[in-house]
Amino acid sequence: MFEEKKPKKKLTPNQALIKAQMSCAYQERCQQEMRDKLYEWGLHSNEVENIIADLISTNFLNEERFAKAFAGGKFRIKKWGKVKIKIELKKRKISDYCIRKGLAEIDEKEYINTLKDVISKKLKENAKGKIQIRNYKAAQYAQSRGFEGDLIWDIIKQEE
Repeated sequence: MFEEKKPKKKLTPNQALIKAQMSCAYQERCQQEMRDKLYEWGLHSNEVENIIADLISTNFLNEERFAKAFAGGKFRIKKWGKVKIKIELKKRKISDYCIRKGLAEIDEKEYINTLKDVISKKLKENAKGKIQIRNYKAAQYAQSRGFEGDLIWDIIKQEE
């Protein structure tokens, strides 16, 4: 049958701080992620804000460092474009300053080469058919990956 979910044990502020420090040491986190986790662990808002302040002052949480790691990772591993990365960082309530710093980590040459790879791969997949439709599908795909439209079309024109 159905198993009943056991209510999560509420952590004390000290336990939560230690658990949060371990979580931040394991992987870069943003303030919003940690805030959500702390509330999940049953803490109240003043306790949560005190722990967040503690994590920031001890450098366990650093939004700029998070933005750089996030942008670099999503670009290199998932081949996301700057538009998509920016949207995802905004969802995590990262400041515009930190977003700019994060996106600056992406090398422009590498960015163009990645976009060329994404487009040429899609063009090869749709090798048959009208060239306009192939180009449109490749552009649509690259745009869904978060690349800028004008950049996409410049590269598609070069590929022809």
